[in-house]
Amino acid sequence: MRSLASAAAAVFLVSACASMSNPMVKTANGVLVKDAGMTLYTFDKDTAGSGKSACNGPCAALWPAVPATGASYPAPYSVVTRDDGTRQLARNGKPLYLFAQDTMPGERKGDKVKDVWHVVTD
Repeated sequence: MRSLASAAAAVFLVSACASMSNPMVKTANGVLVKDAGMTLYTFDKDTAGSGKSACNGPCAALWPAVPATGASYPAPYSVVTRDDGTRQLARNGKPLYLFAQDTMPGERKGDKVKDVWHVVTD
């Protein structure tokens, strides 16, 4: 009886975790945005699953990393470690960024910049 109750609790816990969304991001108008509504981007020079960001130094000033503040995240989210040791949120293994010239929620000024920056669509 005890193992049945433990199994039921485990199934409930797995189901609850699987249905959790990332509290830092959401979808708005078909694109991924930070909780405050700022558009999120990916960089073509990042390699999915590498655990690294290719945007460092001056690049990071224009394309700030989305910080990973939690201990873990539900799939498809993960964490990459940046060159400076900070943790950055990734989706499907690709680091996520903001664009410094987006000043209002919903702006997408960074989409297709130099044909290597793209909004994240859902």
